[in-house]
Amino acid sequence: MSANMQATRRAFLEAAAGAAGSSAALSGQTQTGGEIPRRPFGQTGAQISALGLGGFHLGSATDLNEARTIVDTALDAGINFFDNAWEYHDGRSEEWLGAALKQKRDRAFLMTKVCTHGRSRNVAMRMLEESLKRLQTDHLDLWQIHEAIYDNDPDLIFKPDGAAEALAQAKKDGKVRFVGFTGHKDPSIHLRILAHGFPFDAVQMPLNCCDASFRSFEEEVLPEVNRRGMAALGMKSMGGSGELVRSGTVTAAEALSYAMSLPVAVTISGMESVAVLKQNLEVACGFKPLGGEEMARLRDGCRRAAADGRWELFKTTTKYDGAVGREQHGFPNAAALPA
Repeated sequence: MSANMQATRRAFLEAAAGAAGSSAALSGQTQTGGEIPRRPFGQTGAQISALGLGGFHLGSATDLNEARTIVDTALDAGINFFDNAWEYHDGRSEEWLGAALKQKRDRAFLMTKVCTHGRSRNVAMRMLEESLKRLQTDHLDLWQIHEAIYDNDPDLIFKPDGAAEALAQAKKDGKVRFVGFTGHKDPSIHLRILAHGFPFDAVQMPLNCCDASFRSFEEEVLPEVNRRGMAALGMKSMGGSGELVRSGTVTAAEALSYAMSLPVAVTISGMESVAVLKQNLEVACGFKPLGGEEMARLRDGCRRAAADGRWELFKTTTKYDGAVGREQHGFPNAAALPA
């Protein structure tokens, strides 16, 4: 992770801690505590927590002991959805999550992502075995294609001997229960992948109160995913590293409440400390979706700031593009590019 991203996350933690104290209640919603709601995972029959723990940020915790504490606190609060990816922190995120879930695997809906970025089914299956070993489990609840963000990714995913074939094989072999794909760059890429008609169980996308006004996954992709009966997974509710909060566009509680009020199975949030986890639990425990007027107020309040994507840098810059994917697509490492 670059020094710039580390500094961004430190700033987010400071801003979020202040926002949590000032935003325990939103207009039209009172935080009363209680259990985190469970929601259907598409049409699969599985149930998952409305708030999920992001895998990248878990690997940014101070050390393994803090990561264990985060996972234990999340489980005890009712979070059962755990996100991860083969490439996060060169495998550390999976290793720490595996260690934290040891002897608690049955309490978790465990997801990780395959990072072939155009490489063969054999590479994908090797990555799957490595992920299973790191996570200390014999199966995944959800295995997703990571970071479909390049224009040729739909073609690469469905080429002969590509990632789609690996998903089908892993599901047939019982190594994974469900399959999906993720991406954060452009709704049109998601729609082109969906147009292939592959039986995905889940689709992950960025959803926040700025997204509705700029290259909108909420407007273009979310309705299609729900129409197909797939589980919609939301991410980047605060901009990826808290950009929406640090800019003063919305509070942390408003940002998370908006994202969780959309028709999604789960909102995955990066929580690299117990403090940030507890801040999010203030919203998630006993959560009741915002009403239409409150949702509209937040969208309208963000519209001007959202117009050029300034707080959704995952859409407009290379900041959130993984090094492995850029390398496989023939682009320089994002960390080496000028700011």
